[in-house]
Amino acid sequence: MTDAPASADPIDVLLGVLAIGETGARTSEDIFTASSHPMPGGRVFGGQVLGQSVVAASRTLPPDRAPHSLHGYFLRPGDIAKPLTFSVDRIHDGRSFSRRRIQAFQEGEPIFSGIASFQDDDPGFEHQVSMPDVPGPEELHGPSDLVHDRPEASLLIRMNPIEVRHVGSDIYLSVDKPEPRQAVWTRLRRPIGDDPVLHRAALAYLTDFTIQESVLRAHGVPWSTPGVRTASLDHAIWWHRFGRADEWMLYVQESPSARGGRGLAQGNLFSRDGRLLATVNQEIMLRVPGA
Repeated sequence: MTDAPASADPIDVLLGVLAIGETGARTSEDIFTASSHPMPGGRVFGGQVLGQSVVAASRTLPPDRAPHSLHGYFLRPGDIAKPLTFSVDRIHDGRSFSRRRIQAFQEGEPIFSGIASFQDDDPGFEHQVSMPDVPGPEELHGPSDLVHDRPEASLLIRMNPIEVRHVGSDIYLSVDKPEPRQAVWTRLRRPIGDDPVLHRAALAYLTDFTIQESVLRAHGVPWSTPGVRTASLDHAIWWHRFGRADEWMLYVQESPSARGGRGLAQGNLFSRDGRLLATVNQEIMLRVPGA
């Protein structure tokens, strides 16, 4: 998938990288293989590895035991031109819960390491925070037309399987109001069928796309800032309720702290009808010249 043409359907490209291969090899771990989709700069998108990890771990479990959390560290930048190998260690299988350790390798070096927990659908107490009242996605515009002046940003948007509409202004070229919070409507660009594993993997994929922006927005730093560098350090997801990744979701994000070249971002992902689908935490490295 590293040589996919610009005219390729972005959803077909996404489904291709999530359709990981089964090697049939297993010693103490299950081994899977995968490819990467194109990215400006040639580095593997972290959300891609998160989604592939969900698929790989799910392959070692019955379909009625679904992921409820994933905690992972991005160890090295991945290269889209090199194949990926995923190893899944079946750490524990209990009556209600299972845990899996997932590691992604390129040329024998780990680039990602995480642990996912799975659970049967059990009864219990239920509550959630409320979704904020914001304009719907139909009332909002997509990415600013001005990004055509930056070829890499334009390519990323055109080839992206994720559709994003900011509530308020985006931060591609400028930041209208520096504050440590934002909200975006997001979804995949077209339907992907009804496989629940695929929807959970795709949700993991899209949680990595805009969450860094709450850190940048807090300091008035747009993506167009010369020399700005960001990298995901770790990522945690808690799936609360099932939701379709190809339907509009409101991703409410905030950054409670930044210090020492690191910024923490948190997010809640709501379905269109207000159900809290997932909670996300991510810490990033942030380098801005002169800061």
